[in-house]
Amino acid sequence: MTQSITVGLTETITKLVMEELDKAGLAPIAEPGRHVPVGVSARHVHVNREHLDILFGPGYELTIFKDISQPGQFAANEQVTLVGPKGRIEKVRILGPLRKDTQVEVAPSDARRLGVDPPVRQSGVHPGTPGITLIGPKGTVVIEQGCIIAERHIHMTPDDAAAFGVQNGQKVQVKIEGQRGGLMDEVMIRVRDDFALDMHIDTDDGNAFGLKTGDMLEIIK
Repeated sequence: MTQSITVGLTETITKLVMEELDKAGLAPIAEPGRHVPVGVSARHVHVNREHLDILFGPGYELTIFKDISQPGQFAANEQVTLVGPKGRIEKVRILGPLRKDTQVEVAPSDARRLGVDPPVRQSGVHPGTPGITLIGPKGTVVIEQGCIIAERHIHMTPDDAAAFGVQNGQKVQVKIEGQRGGLMDEVMIRVRDDFALDMHIDTDDGNAFGLKTGDMLEIIK
């Protein structure tokens, strides 16, 4: 058996073994300082106090559906309908806690369905973004700005950033393995003491690369 055939056979066997270990939950832990877990984020809404009162009634408080990756943040039971110039999307979940400004985060495919043209933005950066209508069980809110496509980003603590050798605000590439793998560009590093290590992408990116929440991806600087 030639060397090239032997190497190819070894690689094939290794790949099959790793796939079976992964299915059984026994895959090796990703190498520290290189791999980061991904969270695929569906369309969602952040609301402020004023708008929550209008949508759900004065003094209403969000109730927790489940905790999400970042400490203190949660997916709420409460949902709203988004209405744009060309369509609507119902049952869009609110994320808590309350924010200073109401923000709507959609994927590009959602934007086309609604008939809006939001830019790719970091959370909280609203100047020049389109508005949209939110409908709740008690009332309707029309925001003049705040609809965005969220910038791909990775949350890190300062210790994480040191381990990865990156800085806050730096943009990196991320390598995706698998049949639909490739390189994902323009991924922003966000560093803060209270962050948990997690990469956030929208559902369009997740579908394009065949990713699911919890997959481990490699940072390429």
